[in-house]
Amino acid sequence: MGDAVGSQIDVIIVDDHRMFAESLARLLSDEDRISVVGIAQNGNDAMDLVRRLRPRVVLIDFQMPGQDGVALTEIIKESHPEVTVVMLTASTDDRVLLSAMEAGCSGFLTKHRAAEEVAEAVRVAASGDAVISPALLARLLRRIKPAPPTVGSNLTDREREVLDGLAKGWTNKMIAAELFLSVNTIRNYVQSVLSKLEAHSKLQAVSIAVRAGILQYPVDG
Repeated sequence: MGDAVGSQIDVIIVDDHRMFAESLARLLSDEDRISVVGIAQNGNDAMDLVRRLRPRVVLIDFQMPGQDGVALTEIIKESHPEVTVVMLTASTDDRVLLSAMEAGCSGFLTKHRAAEEVAEAVRVAASGDAVISPALLARLLRRIKPAPPTVGSNLTDREREVLDGLAKGWTNKMIAAELFLSVNTIRNYVQSVLSKLEAHSKLQAVSIAVRAGILQYPVDG
């Protein structure tokens, strides 16, 4: 789902460190098009805010007491698949990042990024693109162990081409240029790919495809 150009992006921050969350909220609220509509310090409060406020983007800290960010991401994406989740993490552990990706998050941010960088990441995520570098995506995909496929047999050739672009870390605009199609057409193909792979985000779709052997990895970029 793309974000309308110029529209306000409602954001919820989920972090058990209240001071950090409030500081980030103040900084983001000064940025163009972004409105922080809520702060939660645990999973239960986060789900209550998501149900009531229906934000476009949720920024979730990976490490929280009781329920980590990966588990919360799974719950949010199952009940509100239209909500985009970006993981805030101080970890560079590939296992942590891969588990978040497979849970349906749309990207990662280290907790010490400048406000302008976080804001741009929020806008990118809201537009439907992944918040991850192609190099990091490639590194994570190489860690996936293939398993017998359960989905994806009905992907068309064009959908596989789009999926290949996603695995290279390309944006919708980059895939559109490569395939000589409009960005809106690519968005439609992406939604079809996600549906057929039973995925809630581009990163989750790519991880499912690699695990199922639909994508042979590494992909030449």
